[in-house]
Amino acid sequence: MAAAPRERSPFLGLLPLPERTAIAQALRTETVGGLVLLGAAVVALVWANTPWADTYERIRDFHFGIPALGLDLSVGHWTADGLLTLFFLVAGIELKRELVVGELRTPATAALPVIAAISGMIVPATFYTITASAGGGSLDGWAVPMATDIAFALAVLAVLSTHLPAALRAFLLTLAVVDDLGGILVIAVFFTSDLNFAALGGALAGLVVFYLLQRFRVRGWWWYAPLGLTIWALMYNGGVHATVAGVAMGLILRTTRDADEDRSPGERTSHLLHPVSAGVAVPLFALFATGVSVSVASLSDVFTKPEPLGVVLGLVLGKTVGIFAGTYLAARFTRARLNPELAWADVFALSALAGIGFTVALLIGELAFPDPAATGPVKAAVLVGSLTAAALAAMLIKRRNGVYRRLYEEENRDDDHDGIPDVYQVDATTER
Repeated sequence: MAAAPRERSPFLGLLPLPERTAIAQALRTETVGGLVLLGAAVVALVWANTPWADTYERIRDFHFGIPALGLDLSVGHWTADGLLTLFFLVAGIELKRELVVGELRTPATAALPVIAAISGMIVPATFYTITASAGGGSLDGWAVPMATDIAFALAVLAVLSTHLPAALRAFLLTLAVVDDLGGILVIAVFFTSDLNFAALGGALAGLVVFYLLQRFRVRGWWWYAPLGLTIWALMYNGGVHATVAGVAMGLILRTTRDADEDRSPGERTSHLLHPVSAGVAVPLFALFATGVSVSVASLSDVFTKPEPLGVVLGLVLGKTVGIFAGTYLAARFTRARLNPELAWADVFALSALAGIGFTVALLIGELAFPDPAATGPVKAAVLVGSLTAAALAAMLIKRRNGVYRRLYEEENRDDDHDGIPDVYQVDATTER
């Protein structure tokens, strides 16, 4: 007699234990980094609106580097083009892990978060385009409201002291990872100028060497660190935003372990660089990217000029509508069954939380509007939109926090103190 087909796990149901452990480790660092990020943004805003604002601008615009190598950059550009490469390197590793062993490894599990993320990029861009077109504004900023800032979102959850279940946090992380890939593709394709094909050819050759070193299991940071810096410098001089190099190297790093390894190269690199990325690189970028002058006039510009208004509407409404509609329609199309312990209101709250677009939105805003007169209102719009999305999500999440607390406690109960949550042992006992 043929065995009955195994029932599919419900959407946003209990995660497999290894996946749950990996997600928890990644999000723990992101949460701490998000709190530091919030602090850096507050410092920048206060500093830029005090009598010492000129000091802030002098530090941000101070140039240093190696002019002979084409690397004479301001402090602001070093944080955006240099330090953010670490952020995208870690994002590339996380995307590779998701593709190999995580939620994106099979079409069945990848369908919902990928469709939700793509919808969550297309709809905000559409909101911006419609708003800017209707107001006679520039369409250059269509990509600004596309990305989700996972660190900022987790910092909001930490401030709320919420007990969001692991599956909801994993879904948010997967959305952000796909968003980051979309953001870096947009940067690579639409924000390149004065291409130097010789330098780009050198960067590509460096990536091939990087791949071969991984392929032949060559170990030792002294091989990869100089090679990575060379690839980054060549990519920058090639006219493509240097953060693309970070994602490329992250995707090349191996995320599966050999028999003689405790951790894969991707795991080791992420373990080493994730705290630096979340706790140093992203906050420093925020420090020198969010220092905008806040006044009644500047805030008025956010809601009266088409470009910043398009950014706000894209983040607050576009993200919420895009992710929720994409998830709901994909679930109906694939006949996915929502975890009976949750409701579609929980997906809606998570969609609103994804409207926090801080880091990548600021980066794309600087690239789309290089003129300081235009950059300021767009940066202010990113701040206003992200804070509005955070406030909306906070209201929706706190309303359901009693449910989340109960699920969280059930997921983490360990009455026999063996380090494995009882819910996994119950499942194993039932299967036997």
